[in-house]
Amino acid sequence: MRRLLYVHVFLCCLSMAHPFCPSQCTCVFHGRTDGAGTRSVVCNDPDMSDIPVNVPVDTIKLRIEKTMVRRIPTEAFYYLVDLRYLWITYNSISSVDSASFYNLKVLHELRLDGNTISIFPWESLKEMPSLKTLDLHNNKITHVPTEALPYLLNITYLDLSSNKLATLPSDFMDIWPPFNGAPISTNASQKVLLGLQDNPWFCDCKISKLIELSKMSGTPVVLMDLYMACSAPENLAGVLFQRAEIDNCVKPSVMTSATKITSDLGSNVILRCDTTGFPTPTLYWAKSDGSLVDNTVQESPGDGIRWSIMSLHGILFKDAGNYSCKAKNDAGNAEATISLLVAGATSTAVLPLKPNKTEPTSQSTTFTPPTYTPNSPTVTSTVLPRTSTTSAVAKKPKTTTSNSLLKGSIKQAKSQQRADGRKLAADETSKKSDASKSVKDLKIVEETSDTAVLLWTADGLPDDAPLTIVYSPYDEDDIKRTVETNAGSGKVLLDGLSSGMRYSVCLVAKGSAAGKDPCIDFYTLVSVEDGGQSQFFIIISGIACALVLSLIALLLYKILALYCKGHSTDLDQEELEKDSYVKFETISMKQRTLNSRPTELWARRATHESERMLLCSRSSIDSQMTYKSDSSRSEYLC
Repeated sequence: MRRLLYVHVFLCCLSMAHPFCPSQCTCVFHGRTDGAGTRSVVCNDPDMSDIPVNVPVDTIKLRIEKTMVRRIPTEAFYYLVDLRYLWITYNSISSVDSASFYNLKVLHELRLDGNTISIFPWESLKEMPSLKTLDLHNNKITHVPTEALPYLLNITYLDLSSNKLATLPSDFMDIWPPFNGAPISTNASQKVLLGLQDNPWFCDCKISKLIELSKMSGTPVVLMDLYMACSAPENLAGVLFQRAEIDNCVKPSVMTSATKITSDLGSNVILRCDTTGFPTPTLYWAKSDGSLVDNTVQESPGDGIRWSIMSLHGILFKDAGNYSCKAKNDAGNAEATISLLVAGATSTAVLPLKPNKTEPTSQSTTFTPPTYTPNSPTVTSTVLPRTSTTSAVAKKPKTTTSNSLLKGSIKQAKSQQRADGRKLAADETSKKSDASKSVKDLKIVEETSDTAVLLWTADGLPDDAPLTIVYSPYDEDDIKRTVETNAGSGKVLLDGLSSGMRYSVCLVAKGSAAGKDPCIDFYTLVSVEDGGQSQFFIIISGIACALVLSLIALLLYKILALYCKGHSTDLDQEELEKDSYVKFETISMKQRTLNSRPTELWARRATHESERMLLCSRSSIDSQMTYKSDSSRSEYLC
């Protein structure tokens, strides 16, 4: 009886677990002869307003089409673990939650075309690792963020056509060949189909790679429509991508100061690279393992130009390797590699200890290569070049040599070792006091507007002898800066300087006498901005000077003209008077004769000088001619 009850309960549970179809949907089971099959569900009721929650769990394909659904809630398909195809097309969806597609691990195809989605949760793609097809065409998407690019690596069909996209991230195309540097494959199964047509594209440097792709053939990325056109700027509106030429868009190029550098252990190394391109590229340094390097300085002296300096202080063997200087802008990427090799070795020599009642301390001098020697409690440094000394307790003072090149230095060491401990200490103190004299050949190289490199030669100082670099503006000791280093480094980078100024820099060795430290003065370069301002002021000053000189010349000309005119007035007056005199003649009536036909009625006679100035007011051409006697008054004609 109990067994029959168990069987009845089992059959009831089995009947309840049998999948059922939502009331507004149609469920189709595609069976096979072997008993296996797949289930597809189609929901296209115009009155449906929410995503159905009672879809059979064994559904492989779900289609929700032409409904009134407006949003996809969180974990809407959580229980459909076998779902491979999800089509939610031509609905009224405007909101998609970032967790809407949670637990769809085997989903292969997602289609959301024909909706009103303006913001798509790109981070939700990480919940669908098997996704190959993403169809978002005919929506209102306006932006594709850079953060979405890692989730598109496995997509082989991406349709963003008929949206509101005006631009894309500059590295959008870098996830596919040929822009990612991967070799181009001719395998058709590795093709990527990309739909970007029917968008209001603003053709600038950010989409220059997309424009370049439209002009290429045989690439793994295939555009659905090759005849895409620009909508802006105005000079490119309506121009096809295949004919568009983008101004001010140049891929970066990188140049380095060297491709391979070998430096001694413990020294300082400075690596420099320069880049050109438009827009102005950004520069960053990376090690061979991909980790970024922080201790860098960079500057852009002008549009399209940038340089960067990376400094390594006290290099170790672990610092050896390849350092890549990488440049990037909207038009593309470029990089150059510098190989750093670290040369040198360490060696220590310790004499065996021999017991004795009263033995003084002895020293042994051992030749080593010119390399950095790490500090050790059993090793002490001396001023002997290229040597290291090791203290030990011996039976009596003893000195051993290992190279004939050190004869002069060894003789000096022997003479010092014969003295007692106090004398040896005094000698060591004397050496320390003269340490600054062993630093020479100070010089400044690679000056820029805000940095400079100081070089020196440590003659006789051990590599690990501490040095302090003190530098400040000339005659301004109240704002000094210091840099701690060691004598073996040979150079140091001085940063934080001001352009176009004079600086003083001194090397101070520990125990050196005051006032005897080697110093040097130098000038920093004038930056391009300062130079541009100076040139502008020079041009303005030149124009002002030209105007002032012109006014001065005009005034001088006026003054000279007036002066010369004053001198020439008298002469002109005399000439005027000469030219304006009128020569007068008097005309008198001849004495009348009996001749019936007189040949001449008037007789002329010259007047004396006083009569020349008379005004002939009474005479005129129209005056009536009358006969007068000789005693009558003469008439004058001017």
